[in-house]
Amino acid sequence: MKIVDLHVHSTKSDGSYTPSELVEYAMKKGLSAFALTDHDTTEGLEEAFLAAEGKDIEVIPGIEFSTEYQGKDIHILGLYIDYKGEEFRKYLKDFQQSREIRNEKMCKKLVEHGVDISYEGLKERFPGAVLTRAHYARFLWEEGYVSGMKEAFDRYIGDHAPCFLPREKVTPVQAVKLILKAGGVPVLAHPLLYGMSDKRLEELVAELKEAGLKGIEAIYSTYNSGEERQMKKLAKKYGLLISGGSDFHGAAKPGLDLATGYGKLVIPYEILERIKEEKENIHEM
Repeated sequence: MKIVDLHVHSTKSDGSYTPSELVEYAMKKGLSAFALTDHDTTEGLEEAFLAAEGKDIEVIPGIEFSTEYQGKDIHILGLYIDYKGEEFRKYLKDFQQSREIRNEKMCKKLVEHGVDISYEGLKERFPGAVLTRAHYARFLWEEGYVSGMKEAFDRYIGDHAPCFLPREKVTPVQAVKLILKAGGVPVLAHPLLYGMSDKRLEELVAELKEAGLKGIEAIYSTYNSGEERQMKKLAKKYGLLISGGSDFHGAAKPGLDLATGYGKLVIPYEILERIKEEKENIHEM
């Protein structure tokens, strides 16, 4: 059976595999296709495409947008985006500038709390990456300020920790519309991770469906069979496609593997075929 993985991260955001290493590893894992969906950046796509040239694997151009909804951090995946489009590139540049301002302020807060860190030094340690809180956590761990990634979030950079600063984010609706404008297929990532009540989650899905949402990540590494059925039922209720992904980050998420998640993940190629059909419909709009 042909399998795919539609949610994968590289060193261009907070993964530990380079885009070209991901291509090689995806082939080793027997994938027919995978989507490179780095956080708020498409910088790794060209490298991945180049690595996949002449090989029996498809690299799907993607992104994972961090958005905010009623105080929750909501992620929207864009699959098959035209990442070279002028409007899309302008938005990404603006988005990354807001992230840079936040990162500079967070470094200053960490210094105030006794951490020897600078924004320039952090960029040098993780060259070419869009810096996320995972990079701060790795720095704190590697420099001996904490005993692990979890402690870094608990003590310093978690949502309620003293050195965390929120940044200006788009709404999920805005992300959905931007992906559609870029000819892509917008998908709500890992809905059950947001800790919402069933009612609140359904309200979000209904709002996003009205904005043009096309799919729900109903197959995911952490879901049990009951949760997967629940997400598939929600997708069916709102006429949405089913997507699936491991959310592979390499060493940043120990034990979670590409293609198989924590061991039981299977995403059949037929899921990607339906997404491709939807992409053609979007293209013709």
